[in-house]
Amino acid sequence: MTLSFDPDTLPLSVGHFIGERLVEAGGVIDMHRPSDGKAYAGCPLADEATVDRAVETAKKALKANNWGGVRPRERTKAMQRWADLIEAEAATLAKLEALSSTRPVGHLVAGDIAITAEQIRFFAEFADKEGSDLVPTDDNSLGMVMTEPYGVVGAITPWNFPVSMAGWKLGPALAAGNAVVLKPSEMTPFSTVYLAELAVRAGIPAGLVNIVLGDGPTTGNAITGHPDIAKISFTGSTGAGSAIMANIARTGVKPMTLELGGKSPQLVFADADLGKAAEEIARSILSNAGQACVAGSRLIVEESVAGTLVEAIIARMKAVRPGPTWDEASQYSPIISERQRGRIGSIVQAAVAAGGECLTGGAAMEGEGYFYAPTLIANVRQDSPAVTEEIFGPVLTMQTFTTEEEALALSDHPTYGLASGIFTRDLSRAIRLTRQIQAGTVWVNRYSRSRDHILPTGGYKRSGIGKDLGRDAYLANRKSKSVLISL
Repeated sequence: MTLSFDPDTLPLSVGHFIGERLVEAGGVIDMHRPSDGKAYAGCPLADEATVDRAVETAKKALKANNWGGVRPRERTKAMQRWADLIEAEAATLAKLEALSSTRPVGHLVAGDIAITAEQIRFFAEFADKEGSDLVPTDDNSLGMVMTEPYGVVGAITPWNFPVSMAGWKLGPALAAGNAVVLKPSEMTPFSTVYLAELAVRAGIPAGLVNIVLGDGPTTGNAITGHPDIAKISFTGSTGAGSAIMANIARTGVKPMTLELGGKSPQLVFADADLGKAAEEIARSILSNAGQACVAGSRLIVEESVAGTLVEAIIARMKAVRPGPTWDEASQYSPIISERQRGRIGSIVQAAVAAGGECLTGGAAMEGEGYFYAPTLIANVRQDSPAVTEEIFGPVLTMQTFTTEEEALALSDHPTYGLASGIFTRDLSRAIRLTRQIQAGTVWVNRYSRSRDHILPTGGYKRSGIGKDLGRDAYLANRKSKSVLISL
C-alpha cells in the first residue's frame, strides 16, 4: 500500500462535528498548505452560538446516555473499539493530517496515529481500575474520598501534532466519564474531525465528542469562558496559556491543565557516548523541523568535546532533504506558515548580528513551500533571543562549559522548564543533575518520549500547570469529594 497521494484530489469534510454530523456554520478562515504554500480550503469559524450548541449537545448526551455512571467496563470497551477503528483508518487519517500539517504522511501511520490508538487503549483501561478510596478514621465513622467526572470538558489542541494531541485530551476525559468540546487548530482541523466521526462509529454515544473549528480569539475564548464547561485542557504557547487563564478569571473559576512552551537544554559531558548524543540531539531538533514544545533547542556541551560533537550534528543536519508531506518518501517537514518561517529567520539574523556564529543553515530553503534549513548557531550569549525565546523551528544554539556547576547554570531558563536532556556515562552525575534541573521531564542518554504512556508530561515555571498522559491525566478529569459517615 502506498501512502503518497495527490493533494488536489483528496476529499475533505469541512464543518464542525456536533452530535453525530457535520455542521456548517460561522465565517471562514483561509488555509494554505505548508508544503507548497497553496490555498486549498476554508476553515469554518465557530462563534459563541455554535460553541453553545456544542456544549448543549454534550450536556444532553451525558444525561441521555449516563456515560459517567454506566458500568465502567462499558466505557473501556467502547474506547477500545475506537482505537481499533483508528488503526484500521490510519491511511485516511494520515492523508487528512499530512495535507494541511507539517507531518509527513509516512511518519504518521507508523508514528502519530499508531501511538494515538495505543493511548486511547491506555486511558480506556483506567475506567474500571481507578475509583474511590476508604481513608482511615476512628471506629465510629467511615471516611471516603469519592471521585466523579466534571461533566463537559473543553479542550484546545495545537497544529503541530493534531491527531496525537487530540488523543491526549479526548482519551482521559472520555475514560473518566466526561463529554468533550474540542477546538483543533484552525491550520490543521480535518484529521481531528475524522477522529470524532470514528468515535461515533465505534459506539461512543453521539454528542460526547464534539469538534468546533475556529481561531483562539473567537472560538477559543467562547470555550474557555463558557459557564457550562467545567474544566479546560490546553496545549500550546505560553502566551496563549496566559490569555486562557485571564479569560477564565474574567468569566469565573475552573480547573485547567496547561501544557505550554519550552526552551529545553541538552547537557553533554565529555564522558558521553558522543555518537549516540549526536544522533539524539540532531533528531530532537530535526523532527517536525523543530516544531515541538519539547524540542531540544539548546545544546550545552563540555568544551573539550564540543568540536567532535558539533561536526557529527552538522553532518546529520546537512543530510536532510525537504519534500512535500503527501510524499511517502519525505523525511523533513516544512514550517507551518510563511509568517512563522519569517519569524525564525529574524531571530537567527539577530543572533548572528549580536556575535553568534552560524555554523550551518541560517536561511530559508529554495523551492516551493515553507522550508527552513537546519541551523546551528555557536557563541551565543545567555541573553540572546535565540537562547531565551521559543523559536519553534529547526534552530539549535550551542554553548560550552568546563564545570558541572557552569553547565547547570547555563541550563536554567528564567521562563521555561518543560524538558531537558543529560548525556553522560556517570550515573551519579546523571541523578545529581536530574534532581537539580528545573524541568518537568528529564531524559538521560536519550531525548524523546517512549511509548510508556504511564509517564506524565508537563512543565515547571511558565511551561504549564498539571500533567498530560499517565495516571495524572486521568485523575485530572475527575473531581474529588470527601465523605464522612458517623456509624
